[in-house]
Amino acid sequence: MMTLSIAVFASLFSVVNPLGAVPVFLAMTPDETPASRRKMARTTSIYFALILISFFLGGTYILSFFGISLDAMRIAGGMVILASGFSLLNGKFATGRAINDEVRQEAIEKEDISFTPMAMPLLAGPGSISLLIGLYSQYPSWAEKSIIVGIVLFTAFVIYGILRFSPALLKFLGVSGLKAISRIMGFLVMAVGVQLTITGIVSLTNQILVTSA
Repeated sequence: MMTLSIAVFASLFSVVNPLGAVPVFLAMTPDETPASRRKMARTTSIYFALILISFFLGGTYILSFFGISLDAMRIAGGMVILASGFSLLNGKFATGRAINDEVRQEAIEKEDISFTPMAMPLLAGPGSISLLIGLYSQYPSWAEKSIIVGIVLFTAFVIYGILRFSPALLKFLGVSGLKAISRIMGFLVMAVGVQLTITGIVSLTNQILVTSA
């Protein structure tokens, strides 16, 4: 169970990359008080947990409703994660999460950015959602599923801590330090994306071979 917890947290944390969200969060809240930022950090982490747990538990039913196979989702999700990792390697975290200048300007003018764009799509995006849907089918027992839900909640708590102390983190690490960490995370994210894609392709190939035999 400990191995599962570490593996899931490492994969989820690298795909979500909350450290990469620190400069974006600060840039979108330039005039907010520390108390207001703390509130947004807390609300963002709550939304993050609710979004990912909802997709984790209901994702397979959503796929079934739209007639999408799990293997197709794994392949597509793997490519999305791979593209996200490539963006991180090139220092384009926000761009890879569909955060452009227009979104930034709109966020600055909003009273609360907790749900969008912070929780979704910046943190809980297509990559993390597809990862969790794949994990739901990979670990069939409810004991394992409960551990994964717990890891999502723990990740949300970590996100709260990172955003809560984002000014101090930015001051300590600097923009260059955060970008360096994001690039390292980008390599790990690409590995997760490749693994998810391979899993989908291998499973789909085996099904075709069994059907044609």
